[in-house]
Amino acid sequence: MKAIILRQHGAPEQLSYEETELPAFGDNEVLVKMRATSVNPIDFKLRSGAAKARMPLEFPAILGRDLAGEVVEAGRSVTGFSKGMRVMALANGTYAEYTVAKADVLAPMPSALDFEKAAALPLVVTTGAQLIERAVRAEAGQTILVTGALGSVARTAIHVARKHGARVLAGVGGSEKEKAAQLKVDGIVAIDSEEAISGLHDLDGIADTVGGTTIKRLLKAIRPGGVVGSVLGPPEGAQNYKIRVEPMMAVPDASRLAELAEDFARGEFSIHIARTMRLQDAAEAQELAEKGKVGGKIILVP
Repeated sequence: MKAIILRQHGAPEQLSYEETELPAFGDNEVLVKMRATSVNPIDFKLRSGAAKARMPLEFPAILGRDLAGEVVEAGRSVTGFSKGMRVMALANGTYAEYTVAKADVLAPMPSALDFEKAAALPLVVTTGAQLIERAVRAEAGQTILVTGALGSVARTAIHVARKHGARVLAGVGGSEKEKAAQLKVDGIVAIDSEEAISGLHDLDGIADTVGGTTIKRLLKAIRPGGVVGSVLGPPEGAQNYKIRVEPMMAVPDASRLAELAEDFARGEFSIHIARTMRLQDAAEAQELAEKGKVGGKIILVP
């Protein structure tokens, strides 16, 4: 099979499109023919070595977390996954024509979704949901600010927080307020404006996807006893406030993924796909994504 191989940390040029062996699968695993995957920030952080302390790689490595494909064969202990079944998952090694995933991370694809749309979902929707449900723990009646609200993780977080009955504010840059009007939120805040930030107070929580100086300036808006949940680690200066800090990293949850994929298929929230590229062009795709000017997800198809 063909796959994108990484042999050492470095620039996008370290990603090589090569012939490699078909992966073996165990009793509780499923061999999947990949139909589409997508590029996520963790992919280029792993490639560059920026994430090696918390997620070390064994070289040669195949990157990729989003799986959308068809079942080829299942291990002898696996039930419920027949040949040809369309599946999706938060998995590993998906920059390839075939990959292996544990059966318990696989979810059926909604019939209304094609492979490219399904490939945009697993990591970002799982992260967004767990940011709200496991870190912030949003409840009905609470006011939650979601930063970076136009991003894929944040769009999911907004959807999930509203499902839990929270009042949701979208935090965006001032130049993005018009675009943010499409979001189903209770208010929009220009979080790059000190004037706008000064009007925020008594937030029950912040679901942060931005980090840096932005979240540092926003901490004062959280009520005592409130919470900041972050996908980027504990915010600097949070210890100076009487708030709970909940850094998080997504873990696979097939049943929740299936639910969120159905919500997405019904149009309850959106994830923007900016481009679709060939798997062999993964290096170029990562370079574009890393520059942050694509404006949405990049899908890779074998």
